[in-house]
Amino acid sequence: MGVNRKVKTIPATLTKFTATPITEQKKRRTAGYARVSTDHDDQFTSYAAQIDYYTNYIKGRDDWEFVDVYTDEGITGTSTKRREGFKNMIADALDGKIDLIVTKSVSRFARNTVDSLTTIRKLKEKGVEVYFEKENIWTFDSKGELLLTIMSSLAQEESRSISENCTWGQRKRFADGKVTVPFKRFLGYDRGPDGNLVVNPEQAVTIKRIYSMFLQGMTYHGIAKQLTDDGILTPGGKTNWNQSAVKSILTNEKYKGDALLQKSYTTDFLTKKTKVNEGEIPQYYVENNHEAIIEPEVFEMVQREILKRGRGKKYHSGVHIFSTKIKCGCCGSWYGSKVWHSNSKYRKVIWQCNHKFDNDERCDTPHLYEDDIKAAFLSAANQLLSCKDSVIADAEEMMSAILDTTVLEKEQDELLEETQLISEMVQAAIRENATVALDQTEYQKRYDSLSTKFDKSKARLEQVMADLQQMQLQRAEYESFLKTFKQLPDSLEEFSIDSWNSLVEYATVYSTDDIRFTFKNGQEIKA
Repeated sequence: MGVNRKVKTIPATLTKFTATPITEQKKRRTAGYARVSTDHDDQFTSYAAQIDYYTNYIKGRDDWEFVDVYTDEGITGTSTKRREGFKNMIADALDGKIDLIVTKSVSRFARNTVDSLTTIRKLKEKGVEVYFEKENIWTFDSKGELLLTIMSSLAQEESRSISENCTWGQRKRFADGKVTVPFKRFLGYDRGPDGNLVVNPEQAVTIKRIYSMFLQGMTYHGIAKQLTDDGILTPGGKTNWNQSAVKSILTNEKYKGDALLQKSYTTDFLTKKTKVNEGEIPQYYVENNHEAIIEPEVFEMVQREILKRGRGKKYHSGVHIFSTKIKCGCCGSWYGSKVWHSNSKYRKVIWQCNHKFDNDERCDTPHLYEDDIKAAFLSAANQLLSCKDSVIADAEEMMSAILDTTVLEKEQDELLEETQLISEMVQAAIRENATVALDQTEYQKRYDSLSTKFDKSKARLEQVMADLQQMQLQRAEYESFLKTFKQLPDSLEEFSIDSWNSLVEYATVYSTDDIRFTFKNGQEIKA
């Protein structure tokens, strides 16, 4: 016969998560959290209303003690990284200053499932509960985490849908040629009544000055230093310029009145990480979209100079207009300026080969004074001007006969259409294979065929674009040279920076009596 067993229940005396006596009437320290995801004016009412609501709601409860309402305004909910109000609230809760957090909904708390669950679990370990009003979820409830996981996932998918809709809208604007820029950080233009770019006359002076300084031979660093010293503010309103800001202005096509759209794109809607568009998605180029600050030919001249400095093996110096313009006929290095007797009344600035004394056999090319260089230039330039009509005729014939880009431009347009069509066919085939049960052997044959066609067209397109760019650069050099050359008098009486920059490619020094100038039309003349 079995023993009569008796089981007695010993009631709990402490609350499960707060470890306080169940009979103790202790007020829970409660905080509210409010967030709106944009800083538009039409959201202000919602933002202010949330703060007012939670303040009154918490204070109206006898069992709650009001701590604060933490807020984030104009911040996305896809990540907690930039939400300072949210981060401060969680820090205070983990420090034991808060027992309960009240917020409107799961989507207000976080649209990222991982962030949401990780934060909730951290709070739970510290005995801090979260109440989501809209979904009526209490995180200490046994079903709370299951419901929270489901709702967070739904919120994350909602965020993905919003992001995709925004992306589609933005790309549709680009495809329609609608241009927008961050006007608060864009020097030279203001937002016009129609949302397009309107020239800011005061800032346009700075833009023109930057282009002028670059064409005079100054480097990015030299231009940045000069602008900083002169107290001119950067596009972001800062006092210190840097090389990247200068280069960005010098390479931005918007200053010549055009606009390249979709230069970068967002790769992840959660992290908001962006990437430079290197061909992953379409780009759109809008010509003559707005008033230009820089003349197109000046802009192209700058682009050619940037390419020239970038591909040259020898270091470019922008200290002086003669820097990286005078070659040593002995070793091929550039001439640089040197100061003799710098601390005496006999102080002189001379130009000589930068590597004159580097090797065992020193270069025998002579040093030159600035006046020597200027006189030699005038001599060579006047020889060129003495046969002005024939120089112009030869250059125009060269452009029409050798530098005609019509055929290449037509082939480029055809290849662009072809590659776009094949690309769409490849993507359509991949989508079909992902949704329909296809014969994989047949699918692979079709995919390989399309892929081969695309690679062939793309390779040819890249070659055509490279050839076209080279011819366009050469043609632009000739056009720039011709424009300046036609405006010059029949002879030059004195040296000018403009004529030097417009006409001379470089000078080569062989001896004092043998200085040869290579002009931008390719002609070499001995001074």
